[in-house]
Amino acid sequence: MINVMNIDEYDAVIQYDPEFEMFRGEFINLNGGADFYASDIEGLQTEGKASLNMFLAMCREDGVSPKKNYSGKFNVRISPELHEGLVVKAAAAGKSINQVVVESIANTINSSA
Repeated sequence: MINVMNIDEYDAVIQYDPEFEMFRGEFINLNGGADFYASDIEGLQTEGKASLNMFLAMCREDGVSPKKNYSGKFNVRISPELHEGLVVKAAAAGKSINQVVVESIANTINSSA
């Protein structure tokens, strides 16, 4: 189960915070932090929208883009055994390691949507 709430085309991860006995939402993919708390879904939507609007207003005021930009590159550290297995799988499929990793990530993301 994915605990993601979309508010005005921005995604927030929702988790239960036992310390406050409330749900906490945290927007992801932003150029800064924006979070919110509520005890129910309606409250999360209301508080999330308010938090997002405040964040977006600050971005406009500071002249910065609210969304984080991604290069499409990242480093992954894996065990030597896993690396070897990846090389074997890619070679057997006639693909590059990158192709196998991209397909695996895409399958993981698409299967949990």
